[in-house]
Amino acid sequence: MTEVLRRGRASLALSFFAQGVAFALLVTRIPAIQDRYGVSDALLPVFLAAVPILAGVGSVATERLVKRIPPSRLLRWSQPVVLLALLGVGAGDRLAVLGFALALFGLAVGALDASMNMLGVSLQRAYGRSIMLSFHAVYSLGGILGASLAWAGAHWHLALWVSYLPVVLVLLPVVLVGSRWYVDGKGDEVEVEGGAASETGEAGRGQGVVFKALLPLCLVMTFAYIGDSTVSNWSAKYLQDVLGSSEQLATVPYNVYMVTTLLGRALGDLGVRRFGAVAVVRLGALVAAAGFAVVAVAPGAWTGMGGFTLVGLGLCVLVPQTFAAAGRLFPGASDAAVARLNVFNYVGFLVGSPLVGALGDAWSYRGAMAVPMVLVLVTFVYARPFAPQPDRYGGGHERPRTADVGRGSNGV
Repeated sequence: MTEVLRRGRASLALSFFAQGVAFALLVTRIPAIQDRYGVSDALLPVFLAAVPILAGVGSVATERLVKRIPPSRLLRWSQPVVLLALLGVGAGDRLAVLGFALALFGLAVGALDASMNMLGVSLQRAYGRSIMLSFHAVYSLGGILGASLAWAGAHWHLALWVSYLPVVLVLLPVVLVGSRWYVDGKGDEVEVEGGAASETGEAGRGQGVVFKALLPLCLVMTFAYIGDSTVSNWSAKYLQDVLGSSEQLATVPYNVYMVTTLLGRALGDLGVRRFGAVAVVRLGALVAAAGFAVVAVAPGAWTGMGGFTLVGLGLCVLVPQTFAAAGRLFPGASDAAVARLNVFNYVGFLVGSPLVGALGDAWSYRGAMAVPMVLVLVTFVYARPFAPQPDRYGGGHERPRTADVGRGSNGV
């Protein structure tokens, strides 16, 4: 049992890493993609918006598919599609090819994100302790590597397909081989191909997802990604245009943000085990809000960079813990809960960047930074659903303290 879980954890971490590399290679080379295909500035937002919209469609479809197909199988085949679609983006030469490749990328990413986090939630349940942040830390590590490879490709003026092909040739066979050890969760069982690795009872199997109970987590997910998209899309422009930094210095905040995200997630599971998910989420929300406040009032570029660093340290814990909380709230229907929650990942991404841009143009970019600050701070109010649920089903849920058992669904 222990060896099965260890292999499952390692193989899933590899999947998170590969996805971090692939996504970073796409988003960091958008200017090169625009130049290659001759996409106008007016048409570019249409292509960019199509990816998260179709990813949302893919996530919704995944909720239905996992009723018949194990999440491991969906992940096994959606990840190669993402990698091949990335190569298609780099190898095409017509707008129709770009549209098809991005559409395929978006649909597959929705299925991939949902199924990866489904497996992560079920593994955390089997481990009986917080491990979800470690998967997202590996994703951040992949993102840093992907961004570095993209910088190298741009620096050496390599064609997109030349930059993408070696990555796909390495990652594609690796993830296919690694997929042999994925561990599925079904209700309160953890399963591998050929049979159950652990049986933990039948109770809770018929539980459905009550959207009213899931809604606070959906809001937290949306607000977290509004903050994340603000940093990824506006940090460089903010430092250069508002705080007067050089063009070179303006590229630094996002890299620092990714590094602090990696560090925060690498240590976050220890914090959850020691202080509990509620305390970690509340602290993350306060730190991220403080970071946006520093950015909004920063007198110069270096202070602004420090603010974006705080944002990364705070935001990094919210998304992994939101997926984990959904699994705890609906232990008998965690796959469906994760799939629905994952849609709000893309809602936040779609809303965040246009919202900050519109407010910045109509009002001021300093004032616009107050919007993600307030939204992230609202997470503090919605922290109760992050508490461990009583282990009513006899299995590997995170166990509350003995004194808390029987006091209520949130251990209070």
